[in-house]
Amino acid sequence: MIVPTYNEEKVIARTLSHLLRQTVPRSEYEIIVVDGGSSDRTVEIASRYADRVIPQTGKGVGGARNDGARVARGRILVHTDADVAPDPDWLERIRSNFKDGVVAVCGPDYPLENKFKYRLLYFFVNLFSDVAYLMGIVGTRGTNTAVLKDKFFEAGGYTDYPLCDDVELGFRLKRLGRVVYTRDTMVRASARRFEKYGIVRVLNGWIRGDLMLIRGRRTVGSYHRESY
Repeated sequence: MIVPTYNEEKVIARTLSHLLRQTVPRSEYEIIVVDGGSSDRTVEIASRYADRVIPQTGKGVGGARNDGARVARGRILVHTDADVAPDPDWLERIRSNFKDGVVAVCGPDYPLENKFKYRLLYFFVNLFSDVAYLMGIVGTRGTNTAVLKDKFFEAGGYTDYPLCDDVELGFRLKRLGRVVYTRDTMVRASARRFEKYGIVRVLNGWIRGDLMLIRGRRTVGSYHRESY
């Protein structure tokens, strides 16, 4: 499992604790934290839980995920974020979906925060993803994506796009095999980005980025490491 971080001392212990409590035997997976130069205690805390904590050298959050992929030893790369709380059988469910022809497995997320507005928001976001998948359009998610390691590198890994780089990877992986999107692998993730910037601003950025990807264009914006 690959987890990019930057100034995540408030949440990283919770996330890594959930990753350690998986039903898959601990000897069968590794946790790699890729830190983007945190100025708080993120690295110190992560070092207590992760198998490896390495400094980020690639550009953007996609670059951090690529850094982790390069040192990973497993056959399947599992990408997630520093503010998630997956169920104990998350890895087991992911692994069960890798059947003949499947190159990647991804799933939705829903909010950790128990606020009606976020539950409603994620309901519609995930409904949109369900419909898109039925139409043959699947974009992977940074919070919840697993990829065969050889196919990940054959596809070129993540780009350094400032927006929607996680979605764009799914478009390229689909050329190499089947990309499965399933609610069976749903994780809980913080809605803190919506708290910080507001729902309208965040959704506008996502929609604008997705439309640019559909047109085959690079997304626009300026990459910066985000603190919450």
